[in-house]
Amino acid sequence: MDIDIRVIGGGLAGSEAALTLARLGLSVELWEMRPSHQTDIHETDRFGELVCSNSLGSDALRDARGLLKAELRLLGSAIVRCADASRLPAGKAFAVDKNQFSALVTESIQSNPLISIRREEYRELDSSVPTILATGPLTSPDFLHELRKRLGCENLFFYDAVAPSVWAHSVDRNSSFLSSRGGDSADYLNCPLTREEYYAFVHALQSARQHLPETPDEQKYFEGCLPVEEIARRGDDSLRFGPMRPVGLRERPADCFAVIQLRKENREGTVLGLVGFQTSLAVAEQQRVLGMIPALRNAEYVRYGLIHRNAFLRGPSVLSQDLQLGAFPRIWAAGQLCGVDGYMESTALGLVAALNAAASLRGFPRPVFSVQTMTGLLVDYVTRDREDFQPTSANYGLLPLESGPKQKAVDREAFAAVALEHIREVAAQVRVWTAQKTDL
Repeated sequence: MDIDIRVIGGGLAGSEAALTLARLGLSVELWEMRPSHQTDIHETDRFGELVCSNSLGSDALRDARGLLKAELRLLGSAIVRCADASRLPAGKAFAVDKNQFSALVTESIQSNPLISIRREEYRELDSSVPTILATGPLTSPDFLHELRKRLGCENLFFYDAVAPSVWAHSVDRNSSFLSSRGGDSADYLNCPLTREEYYAFVHALQSARQHLPETPDEQKYFEGCLPVEEIARRGDDSLRFGPMRPVGLRERPADCFAVIQLRKENREGTVLGLVGFQTSLAVAEQQRVLGMIPALRNAEYVRYGLIHRNAFLRGPSVLSQDLQLGAFPRIWAAGQLCGVDGYMESTALGLVAALNAAASLRGFPRPVFSVQTMTGLLVDYVTRDREDFQPTSANYGLLPLESGPKQKAVDREAFAAVALEHIREVAAQVRVWTAQKTDL
């Protein structure tokens, strides 16, 4: 099959890009280096594998990530469609069965006649073929070297950590209780600690031995995904006002001073993930310190927490407004490689890159995402010049500052209404492309 465009990387951004391009009638060659070149944290060769949490954030429209999902649904996102089909009960969070989700994404790609799959590492930029780079934060060392050499600048990076998960049957149910924060559902298993147990646990965390794959002087953490031991070092009470806060939980014991929450990672509920408990501790230290939590004393681990280096481009220095690499026309960047953080954020920039590439290749007007949309705010963030650039998730702080000494609070409902109207206009434009594709 002759190809119209290549997509490099089979994560969320690459999978979204490939499926969007195919929907618009373009033939796609999708490159994925797994399983012949495995990463430190992937466990399968499936497309769209979720390597960290199984939570996609809130689905509430007034929440930034909830609005982003609503925008993606209007735009026909295949990734969000797979997420909706594999959703699990998780209180106010949007969680999915990780295995079912990646299986649905993989089936969508493998069954699409316009997508051919190439299981090979992409090592060298080739601008002779239109290409979307969606290699993500775990871009291979060889291709990172190629990017540094060809773009003439150093890639930035931050360290990211993954939370452990345990077998549900190994959690002591007599030392835990079911409840969700701020709601009537009981979708989380809560592991309480008394005051004495909490401070003993925190002090153990503060002094526990870490395992770092890189040199300490390179250690840069993203504030939105700090390891729990780093949070603990910021103060003895920092965890109980963060991921271990005991507020909003019904049926909690009278002496409950802090909790660790466990959330289902599959539909059967046999595997539970520790919520907000990313860690860089050595395996033996995870066993020792987490074993101080009464409900986890005999826990059997499905996966230990780990830390890895996440790579990304300094977007404003190298990307144009349509996510093309300025030095290489017909090569677009997508997803976390652009400098966003989060599953839905990566998906959004995969979809945007695909629409921009399709417009360029088919001669359609490029879709413009207003900064009055959450998608547009993310595009603006990774392409507009700024001094202090680090990965960002969807949030209302991305809105341009208004003039005047006092900033008004964002009317989130009003913003969402305007945003969705803008997105409907873009979606209508894309539907016109779809109607015309058979005539091309």
